[in-house]
Amino acid sequence: MNPILRTATLFFLATGIAGLGTACLPADQPNVLLIVCDDLNDYVEGYDGHPQTRTPNIQRLSQTGVRFLQAHCTIPICGPSRASFFTGIYPHHSGCFGFTRWNTYEVLNNSRTLMEHFGANGYHTLGTGKLMHQLDRKQWETFGNRADYGPFAFDGKQRVAHPDVPAPFREIGQIDGSFGPLVDFQDRTFPDGKQYRWLTGGWNDVQPLVPGVEGRAGMTADERNGQWAVDQLQSLAEEKSGRPFFMGIGFIRPHTPLIVPQRFFDMFPLDEIRLPEILEDDVADTYAHTVRGLPSEKEPSSERTADMGTRLFTQLAASYAESDEGLRRFIQAYLASVASVDEQVGKILDALEETGLDENTIVILTSDHGWGMGEKDYLYKNSLWQESTRVPLIIRAPGAAAPNTFCRQAVSLVDLYPTLVELCRLEGETRKTEAGHPLDGHSLAPLLSDPARGKWSGPEAALTALYKWRAKYDPSRESYSLRSEDWRYIRYENGKEELYRTSEDPHEWMNLAERPDLQSRLQEFREQLTNRLNSPKKLLVPPQPAWQPQEKSAAGQKTTERDAAYWKDRHFKKHPEADTDQDGQLSWPEFKAHKAKLDSEKTGKGK
Repeated sequence: MNPILRTATLFFLATGIAGLGTACLPADQPNVLLIVCDDLNDYVEGYDGHPQTRTPNIQRLSQTGVRFLQAHCTIPICGPSRASFFTGIYPHHSGCFGFTRWNTYEVLNNSRTLMEHFGANGYHTLGTGKLMHQLDRKQWETFGNRADYGPFAFDGKQRVAHPDVPAPFREIGQIDGSFGPLVDFQDRTFPDGKQYRWLTGGWNDVQPLVPGVEGRAGMTADERNGQWAVDQLQSLAEEKSGRPFFMGIGFIRPHTPLIVPQRFFDMFPLDEIRLPEILEDDVADTYAHTVRGLPSEKEPSSERTADMGTRLFTQLAASYAESDEGLRRFIQAYLASVASVDEQVGKILDALEETGLDENTIVILTSDHGWGMGEKDYLYKNSLWQESTRVPLIIRAPGAAAPNTFCRQAVSLVDLYPTLVELCRLEGETRKTEAGHPLDGHSLAPLLSDPARGKWSGPEAALTALYKWRAKYDPSRESYSLRSEDWRYIRYENGKEELYRTSEDPHEWMNLAERPDLQSRLQEFREQLTNRLNSPKKLLVPPQPAWQPQEKSAAGQKTTERDAAYWKDRHFKKHPEADTDQDGQLSWPEFKAHKAKLDSEKTGKGK
């Protein structure tokens, strides 16, 4: 037999036998309930975020488990972050730094997702809402609702930003340029003469939403997912089959558009909103601008020159007479959105307690990444600073997690997978084939039982990569951050560096990278990053997806990555229906497929 084929055959036999061996579950194997919020930063009670945040139910959860105060994502943007922690694999090992469908990457497609591994171990796997950025229903035994970024205001022709948001911010679009209360527009007259109403659902599954009415027609997507989870928990408790479950619940808020019912806005009066501590000109000693576009004098708000976070910040300020009014209104909407999710968390916790499932159910609450609120003139995710990389992480594990405690050890979302493998005593190989990759993280179990002194086998610093659109990624040439309990080190793709002593400078205001007395510390972080990336020499590029954007423009000149992304974004704005999986992002395969369809239609008309 061919040696390669023989090796592959033995691998399949080994993993297959391991999978079969898990049909008989250990007694009292715990259930798992994983709650994932979208774009949730530290504006949560029990963390040091916004002082006015109101999350009594998340606080209630933390009182029964461990709060990780320095938990960080592996990459601060939705798609690749979720691909990473649901597979337990870092972006630099998978090659997944962007929004291409996660299962088109060879490494990820040949590795079990968290829900697949639970399913292989006999668990009933259930999910609803936004979990993986692109939904693959085959990953779940039971699935509820697709991701829905609504509500969206509808002006009779198209989805638009909330009509109360002024220009130029509203011109950013119906998702990122929109925030405000979900109110009935029926009796309102607008200066533009248009009559607005609300829609929700994906591009191919549009539904009206009527604020204030009873039943599904008046429910937001998060409310539908919260109710779905409650219904499922009640059914599971009644079944009493003895079969454990793994349930994932993905809430959209506080992802933009920040639109939730008025009652949540009423909790945070606008004139009482406190702004975050922002150091004037804090961005001056940073280097993120050297690897991303910033506004130019010729094009101060151009999509081709401005990074989204900078654009959101500058356009928000330009939309209101008072320089800080826009940020105040945006924070009000963000706090209201967080409070709306907290209400759903409370309903789920109530259902667990009422059914008695709480006695043997691990509950985890986290987010895919954080969100900056104007710090360093940046209003967005996708930076390597604290506001974007840090996420709330609360783990309640009956009998395994010390209640009402906290842990300061820097940890990563990539550690969730191996933690659940240990706590739930899952068996078998997580790779499907040799083309897959073993789990990168480390179990948090020792830190759950003893948050202050538990023996941590993982690294001292959490590793985070930065998303930047590329046709092909080279892990050795991307931008990264290392965050330990006392320090943050950033190395950008062009070699520029930032160093912060976070124990004394928690806001990361003072870049110490050029301090002569800290050069040895800087060198330690350089070596640590090199070792973490497994690249004493230049890293090999992980297998890339088969698709590639066109490299030539109509004029025959090589198209730059920035230009290619620009034209894709333009196409998305003009043809939102091109987003076939309704995830709010237009991937390159979707772009190419839709463009080919339009070209075909044009050709047909020409005939």
